[in-house]
Amino acid sequence: MRFDLIDLSLFRHVVEAGSITHGAGRAHLALAAASTRIRNMEDALGAQLLVRARHGVTPTQAGRTLLQHARTMLEQAERLREDLGAYAGGLAGQVRVLSNTNALTEFLPEALSAFLAAHPNVSVDLEERLSDEIVGLIAEGVGDIGIVAGTVDAGRLTTYPFRSDRFVLVVAKDHPLASRPKVGFAEVLDLDFVGLDRASAIQRFLGSKAALIGRPLKLRVQLRSFDAVCRMVECNVGVGVVPASTVRRAAKSMAIEAIDLADPWALRDLTICIRDFAALPPYARQLVEHMRAAAN
Repeated sequence: MRFDLIDLSLFRHVVEAGSITHGAGRAHLALAAASTRIRNMEDALGAQLLVRARHGVTPTQAGRTLLQHARTMLEQAERLREDLGAYAGGLAGQVRVLSNTNALTEFLPEALSAFLAAHPNVSVDLEERLSDEIVGLIAEGVGDIGIVAGTVDAGRLTTYPFRSDRFVLVVAKDHPLASRPKVGFAEVLDLDFVGLDRASAIQRFLGSKAALIGRPLKLRVQLRSFDAVCRMVECNVGVGVVPASTVRRAAKSMAIEAIDLADPWALRDLTICIRDFAALPPYARQLVEHMRAAAN
């Protein structure tokens, strides 16, 4: 039984994505090559590693055991690269950051660009997830650093303040609601919405909030960015829920208005979460310190 690091990394990505297709994409492998590697791993082990279903894959008991060892071995390999990187002219390695949509689109680009410019040998694997998912994944060691909503219970993770923002309802300037200072989310669920792709963390979050009220979210258009949402809203295609920081920027060039959402979940204190600062690789610790300094 011989599994190389590519096999182990692929398997980890497949399990975490819940899909061979998406796992192959994360591992930068063609689907056919990824499927062949997974089958070869199962043949070599003599046991099934994944349960395949219409909507994705889940690990068997053997697969969960392999995943645990794969994460340990990949972490050790990363530490080896880190230690040897010091002899190659400085720290080298990759930091895995898991972030909710708000932080990923509004605050991380600026923070990461400054850090990466100062650390040319370090790369960042940035993935969008729901805040409660991120807490679990950081606790399991799937990622190095998480950025989550402050309302989420981080359990035993170490946390630091990062940013504050709030979600607002964005409407066209001539929309009947444009003069309202505040509105409840339940009040606007009869309206057509412009939103992000259904797979995005924020869209899943808003869909869950609508479901709790017992109403569907009527998505007319799904886009790839908050700026694109604002542009469609300006054209009266529908209304949208976006960060207030997005509207402040977009309103300089678009005829849109922001209306505060009265719901408690609209206020977003964003938090950095990690398992153990001392156990992080040096470049991951430096990124945490960089983000904390930016927050201050």
